[in-house]
Amino acid sequence: MSRPEPLPRPPRPDAAPPAAPRLDAERLAALPPLPRDDDGPVFSEPWQAQSFALAVTLSDQGYFTWKEWTDALADRLRDAAERGEPDDGSRYYHHWVATLERLVAAKGLTDAPALHTRKEAWADAYRHTPHGQPVVLREP
Repeated sequence: MSRPEPLPRPPRPDAAPPAAPRLDAERLAALPPLPRDDDGPVFSEPWQAQSFALAVTLSDQGYFTWKEWTDALADRLRDAAERGEPDDGSRYYHHWVATLERLVAAKGLTDAPALHTRKEAWADAYRHTPHGQPVVLREP
């Protein structure tokens, strides 16, 4: 079986966040409870929209099925509930990102050390960015 096309280079970190992809009603309905309004998903921070778009794009490109995605996210949310985490929506996209990280590592798209290195680079860039300025992640 051939691998899907390589992923396009991500937008620059200081670029405007991508618009949320339009998902068909069936795929939206398959997700665990998602913060939304009449127009679709609602995001309180740009990183939430970006992580949402990344999951949709990876699924659309065949790296994992939508059912695989929703099952993994549902498992993550269930585990959080079993640990007693509040179900007030405040951590929803944190679980989304953690699920995405686990899936891309399981699919061989990256590995835990690479994810850790990238997170540390973001944290360093954030700490060294003046207030009000966009965070710019330097290329490795």
